[in-house]
Amino acid sequence: MRAIARRGGRVQCFSLTTASSNAYVERVNIGKEATDLILNTIADRILRGVETVQDGVHEVLFEPVIRLGVTGLSRSGKTVFITSLVANLLDRGRMPQFGPATAITAAYLQPQPDDTVPRFDYEAHLSALTSPEPHWPESTRAVSELRLSFKVRPAGLLGGLTGQKTVHLDIVDYPGEWLLDLGLMEKSYAEWSAEALNAARDRAEGADFVSALEVSDPTAKHDEPTAKALAQSFTAYLQSARAAGYSDCTPGRFLLPGELDGSPVLTFAPLPEGAAPRGSLHREFERRFEAYKREVVKPFFRDHFSRIDRQIVLVDALGAIHSGPKAVEDLRRTMADILSAFRPGRVGRIMSLLGQHKVEKILFAATKADHIHHNQHPRLTAIMEAMLRDARDRADFAGASTQAMSLAALRATVEETMQHEGQSLDVVRGMTESGKQAAFYPGELPEDPSHILSPARKGAERWLDAQYEIMKFRPARLTLRPGEGPPHIRLDRAAEFLIGDKL
Repeated sequence: MRAIARRGGRVQCFSLTTASSNAYVERVNIGKEATDLILNTIADRILRGVETVQDGVHEVLFEPVIRLGVTGLSRSGKTVFITSLVANLLDRGRMPQFGPATAITAAYLQPQPDDTVPRFDYEAHLSALTSPEPHWPESTRAVSELRLSFKVRPAGLLGGLTGQKTVHLDIVDYPGEWLLDLGLMEKSYAEWSAEALNAARDRAEGADFVSALEVSDPTAKHDEPTAKALAQSFTAYLQSARAAGYSDCTPGRFLLPGELDGSPVLTFAPLPEGAAPRGSLHREFERRFEAYKREVVKPFFRDHFSRIDRQIVLVDALGAIHSGPKAVEDLRRTMADILSAFRPGRVGRIMSLLGQHKVEKILFAATKADHIHHNQHPRLTAIMEAMLRDARDRADFAGASTQAMSLAALRATVEETMQHEGQSLDVVRGMTESGKQAAFYPGELPEDPSHILSPARKGAERWLDAQYEIMKFRPARLTLRPGEGPPHIRLDRAAEFLIGDKL
């Protein structure tokens, strides 16, 4: 075979053997495939851009879409919040503080626009809460979505000319544990390992994992049984730490693995800094950590998180207070880290046409406010505001509107005043997990939030004064009248802050 090549303006001919001829043709084909791949990638990105612009133009000019992200850490009540919010937006009889309620002429559910995202199972969750034997629905374990559409009558003279408009609310439910993973994108394996090991050594729940680490050799040749054993020990520690009230437990997919359970991308653990020879356990764990960021964290940010423009972060502040100072301080740092993952601020009309999104409003909500008497709600809100001061300052500085409040998406208790040892106690009464009615007095929250936060910042092992207790209640049996959603505390104010200006 003869080939022709141009060099320095001259054409040269040279002969190729059969073997070299095949190699030459293979290189040409590989080059062509690489070129085709690059061109297809560019074309796909251009097509995505065009579709994004088209969607943005349609949303802004014709049927606006509000993408509301709902997240929070374990046991903060995301599923109950979304279920009650949707039910109370469909039937707005219990929403007096929600300004657009009178302007909404119709509200209805529609298929969500993202065909590859599971639908939030609203009907099943509502059935669990309103059945004759009510129970809490299953918690969030993956991303899900629900579209609620409104027919809105515009106010003023313009409303009579333009008629009703349609506004879509896309509610995106995702685990807070996955949100924490966004902070890993800017960390190396060595940086993450150092932070994770410091936390494990400082927590009683990490003792077994630290012991397993001490008898392992990160420089030894990698073998899968050793890697699997360390990963399982690390995962067990994360699960125990979360159960103990700690918030910063990354990687989040170790707690909620989903379809990745048992895969190499979830089979690694933090290791002490040191030599990492080729083929060693340390080198393989570092490679898998980078794969986790690339294959798990980045797609979540690209496909879901980066498109959110309103956000509520649910926080079980009462649970953290009950768990002790270390849990409160861990929660305070975690919430500040969570906010750093957002892109707070405002997007102008032109940028919104191009599909650009930034989080315009962020609500930090302390849940389970029905577990304490209403006269303590301002104290809980003040603690929440002080706990999230660092996080809120970052968002406010960037132009986003933020707010902290205490709420209960589904009220499970009633309030009473009882006499005890000659004193009047404000209590809450509800059905315990054993199925019995009980009145409960959790203790007084301090008026000054520093009485909570100062011991936490100083690393105290327990609270210096009164103990604060919590009790778990089952949902109460409900009798809903036509036009009313489930009973709640300040859900209408939360909705007003998050979406009221858009309707």
